[in-house]
Amino acid sequence: MRNTYFYIAFFCSLLLVSTACRKENTSWKNDWVAPIINDTLSLENFYNDSTLVAGANGTIDLDFSRTILDLGISDIVKIPDTSIVQIFYPAFGFTVPPGVDIFNNIEEHALMIPGIQLKKIRVYSGKINIKVFNPLNTTAIYKVNLPGVTKNGIVFEQTYSVPGGSQANPGTSTAILDVSGYEMDLRGINATHFNVIQSQLTVKTDPSGPSIALSTSNEFKVEASIQNLTLDYALGYFGNQIISDTSLLSVPYLNNIVSGLIDLPALNLQVEIENGMKVPIKGIISLIENTNANNQTVALNASSLGQPILLSPAIGSWNTLQASQNSLSFNSSNSNIEQLLENLGSTLNFGYSIQLNPLGNVNGGWDEIFSTSRIKVSLKAQMPLQLMADGLTLIDTFNVNLKQSSPSVTVSSGKLILEAVNAFPMQGEVKLSFLTEQGFTLHEVFGTAAILSADYGIVDPVDNLRKKTSVLEFVFPEALIADLELIKKLKVEVKLDTPNPINTINHSVAIPFGAFIGVKLKTAFQTKIVY
Repeated sequence: MRNTYFYIAFFCSLLLVSTACRKENTSWKNDWVAPIINDTLSLENFYNDSTLVAGANGTIDLDFSRTILDLGISDIVKIPDTSIVQIFYPAFGFTVPPGVDIFNNIEEHALMIPGIQLKKIRVYSGKINIKVFNPLNTTAIYKVNLPGVTKNGIVFEQTYSVPGGSQANPGTSTAILDVSGYEMDLRGINATHFNVIQSQLTVKTDPSGPSIALSTSNEFKVEASIQNLTLDYALGYFGNQIISDTSLLSVPYLNNIVSGLIDLPALNLQVEIENGMKVPIKGIISLIENTNANNQTVALNASSLGQPILLSPAIGSWNTLQASQNSLSFNSSNSNIEQLLENLGSTLNFGYSIQLNPLGNVNGGWDEIFSTSRIKVSLKAQMPLQLMADGLTLIDTFNVNLKQSSPSVTVSSGKLILEAVNAFPMQGEVKLSFLTEQGFTLHEVFGTAAILSADYGIVDPVDNLRKKTSVLEFVFPEALIADLELIKKLKVEVKLDTPNPINTINHSVAIPFGAFIGVKLKTAFQTKIVY
């Protein structure tokens, strides 16, 4: 933060006097005046972030809109890695001529997906590792077919020429197959099941080879390992899954607010649930609470918290999906939303739960999720950056090193002179505290005046902003100079108010777009050099 450099630069300048040559019995004093800061502090770097936006009436707006939850198909449907093994033994021994099928069979294999009943999926990415084993002493032709697994209407099929081997040491052939873009019908051979993948193995003797004597001990085997499947479409029943959590929203700098009051204008906070899946869902917002730096927690009280919110399935498909929506609205008439936000906590806890198919399988297993389907929970609120501050106190602490490097050069007195051009309708009283390594306060120095609010100033016709110039000093007493080497930390405390220039009573102010504070800082100190 620029404030950090502001104070560190000041104390570094004090140490510049430590370079000198040593002589005996001669000394004199020098007066030094050195500018160290000429800068402008504003909010313009934050106007386009997620919190501060330009308002319609020449002010800055606070935008509290946040997405708390964003679920897609990969969060709902996870296909575990699955191994498929198909084995064939001849029923009796016989001799087979070249080029004859010796085995042709279809088997079903279950995908272990607890609580979910899938009828059809489309693979976005994934692979199948295949290994085939040949116990014959001559080449065999293996054809692996996955009925129901198609791409552009063509059934998945692979053919392998597997070298000969023996029963104890069969010949093998391996392949890694990309199944991206394949559709999988998981209803089984009779189209009445779910979570079932089919495999068909055909084994044929080598058309160019010899006749083969088969034995009932010959083991013809195919191993298929389905790995890392991700989907962009799923059809079926997705169970009664419940996704629940407590999300933490954090604004760490608010931990620096230690006391004082702030009064925000009336605020309407909405919690919106959006269902872009063709699945009925139920949402519950269970908790919204704010905790500040003093460990004080304010929980939102509202009758709608903890109550079920039902959302119907989305309509359409793929890019034509129309999500269903429902929301809760919290305002000063139905909740304590203002007290919650005025607690000025750096952490906001938000508890929620989403349940799929709260009434069970009411659609007969014909629910759909597309790659474009999302379930979202969002906070929505925007208001002008308008507030009333009454002794709002911010504190920050920085490490410093004020050790004087030469005994012949010492600082005998000094002060910090600050000139501020303030375009914010807030004024601040500043106090500096000088601490030991352990945090014990050695000295406190107050500014000789406050940085006055822009409301006490005049309008600048160049940018149409009201501005006020203030000059204040921080005078360092002799006792502080004597303790320079003990000082290891600097605590800066700013007390903010929003006074009405007519009666000095704090009132609500809006922060204008383009507000800034221009800072000119210089040091004036006296050093004693002994030779």
